[in-house]
Amino acid sequence: MVRGLGELESAIMDRMWARRAPASVRDVLEELRQERSIAYTTVMTVMDKLHTKGLLKRAPQGRAYVYEPVSSREAYTAELMRQTLAGGGNRAATLVHFLERLTPEEAAALQTALQVFPLKDSAP
Repeated sequence: MVRGLGELESAIMDRMWARRAPASVRDVLEELRQERSIAYTTVMTVMDKLHTKGLLKRAPQGRAYVYEPVSSREAYTAELMRQTLAGGGNRAATLVHFLERLTPEEAAALQTALQVFPLKDSAP
């Protein structure tokens, strides 16, 4: 099950998704320190937890690891949306409430997505 991210997890994943290349804890720490005071061990612990949750993969490099996202930000968000819909009880009602709240820009993006990936006909 995919869960939402905490504030520091989100900050780290934002940097990892933006990088599009493997990064060490130190690389991420240096970026985070431009905005806040934070300890190396804190970043290391959170990146290890993101690895355990299946959001980051890692490979040994010397005495440390380099990390990279398992999937894109969009794929992660889509999985959160899918799981939320599945857990929302009445899926049709949930979708109606979701669609009622779309901005014009979001509605246009949805229309574009449906043109790229049309809904499958459920008829036999």
